[in-house]
Amino acid sequence: MLLPVVALVVSLPLSCGRATQIPFSDVPLEAYSDSLGWANLGVKPNANGTEHLIFDTVNSLLQHWPNTRYRNGHNVVPGIVPVGTLLYHGRENSSLSAIPDWTATDPEHSFPFCGSPPLMLVDGTVDGTAGCWQLTLVTTRPLKVLYLDGSSAANMQSGTLDVQDLLLWGKVSPERWLNERERINGLCEWGKDMGIDGYVRMEMDFEIMLCDFHNGVDLLSADFLSEWSRPLAPFWPASDQSALDSYTSEMHRPSSDKLRTSMVRRFETIRAGSWHNRFPGETRVTLDLTRLVSFYDTALVPSLTAHRVSTERWDHRLHNISSEDLAAVTARLHAVLAPGNDERGSGIDWQTLFRVVVDRYGDRLEMLEYLLNTTMPANAAERAQIIQMQLRVMITPYILHAVRPGPHSPPDDDGWAAPVWRGCATRHTAHIHASAEMTGLLTPSEHVLLRALEGTNREICRVITRMWAAGVRAGFDVLISPHEDSETETSLEEAAVSRVLDQWRADAHTLLSWLDWSVWVKCRPACTFEETCYLPTWPWFLKNIRDEDPEDDSEYSWKRPQPRCIRQFEPYSRF
Repeated sequence: MLLPVVALVVSLPLSCGRATQIPFSDVPLEAYSDSLGWANLGVKPNANGTEHLIFDTVNSLLQHWPNTRYRNGHNVVPGIVPVGTLLYHGRENSSLSAIPDWTATDPEHSFPFCGSPPLMLVDGTVDGTAGCWQLTLVTTRPLKVLYLDGSSAANMQSGTLDVQDLLLWGKVSPERWLNERERINGLCEWGKDMGIDGYVRMEMDFEIMLCDFHNGVDLLSADFLSEWSRPLAPFWPASDQSALDSYTSEMHRPSSDKLRTSMVRRFETIRAGSWHNRFPGETRVTLDLTRLVSFYDTALVPSLTAHRVSTERWDHRLHNISSEDLAAVTARLHAVLAPGNDERGSGIDWQTLFRVVVDRYGDRLEMLEYLLNTTMPANAAERAQIIQMQLRVMITPYILHAVRPGPHSPPDDDGWAAPVWRGCATRHTAHIHASAEMTGLLTPSEHVLLRALEGTNREICRVITRMWAAGVRAGFDVLISPHEDSETETSLEEAAVSRVLDQWRADAHTLLSWLDWSVWVKCRPACTFEETCYLPTWPWFLKNIRDEDPEDDSEYSWKRPQPRCIRQFEPYSRF
């Protein structure tokens, strides 16, 4: 949605996802997991693989929190907006738009855009509160939409618009970063022959760029509302930098009645967006993951591999894509969106399958990290036994009765625990590989999803099993002991505690950094009842950018969104 902005060149670092990726298509589906081997628990995944990145972005689809944190989207996903869904459109009159225009999924998001341009009164004063029109639309058939993940409605020059630029113009065009009218017209024309009704994007809340207000939606009501203050961007020239400067300078003026109402409006857009922060996210759009196209798919887009080398995830961009890869992406999109597309898929509920992994390990891994970094209980051996029990709990369904180190196993041998690793890593997907019928039904997108799931789950299980096996060898496990001589066991325990705890900390930290799940990004300590946890959200951090010292990168909190508590009512915090 067109909003006033300032030029941004964003560098957003965090340790995650780097360097050369292995194309998924290089290994046959039925051999993918086993080809990597199970013998050595010390073998880490390819440092430059993208399985975990695809897993996390897919698990984060239509969720406001993770897509505010990592703004640069990499997925294009077909979907539908079901019959009976309400959409909201703020404007200057009660007429339905005759051209493509923006709608919001929540009225709090559309209200700031309703109204007329400020009126000059006879006494020379400006009346900016003359009332405003808010239209409520209802879908009369399923609307065919494309969802662009990340903060794809944020007009920034740091990568949020890369996917749209590539689809429209075949290259990233930073000079067009404010050309929202050209963008919506172009996207609707691009998708016209494929029956695309609109595009789902996200800024402070979710929006749908609706291509035709007279097809698939009815006007439910046109309400002339009491306007709080002048409307936002629709009445400002997209290239008018002075208007943008005026807007951002207004954000934190000294207190006044108009400013008070303006701050309330802004916060309520944040509140509305926060309703969709976590899973299941924005539920008024139903995605078809069997037709997902990901720019992290290294089989489809190998040219971006080299450009992610030593680049942190904040800075992952698409502007270096080769013309061949862009042609492949475009062809794939045309194939999945073609009206006669007959890819019905396997019927697997991928969203739930991904969610099972996050639900199973999210809280437990967070607890593990806490236990490894607390000093209670003071006795390190006692603390190690508590941690060992938690490790065992996570892999209990896969610890067979016969699994234990042999009497003559070398101290550093983990081979005896390999069956636990394999059972843990393959249980959720083994049935897919076992069924020729099911594997034959998988779409190309489902192949990508399967390997992302398996690659991510494999590493989680490897690290947990390896840590548990180390605890067994050190004598921390209350159910399995590698030693029959209790005196020897005690001696080994005392010598091993510090070393094992240090290795556990390193292993857990590496795993959590690699996964980088946004479920762990939260305000610590938790916010009070008067507050809500907030990530810097476009466009509300624009005034902050104006105030910060450009020579001090540490002040650029908008580059690396970090959670903080803000007040939910007056006096409002700085957004």
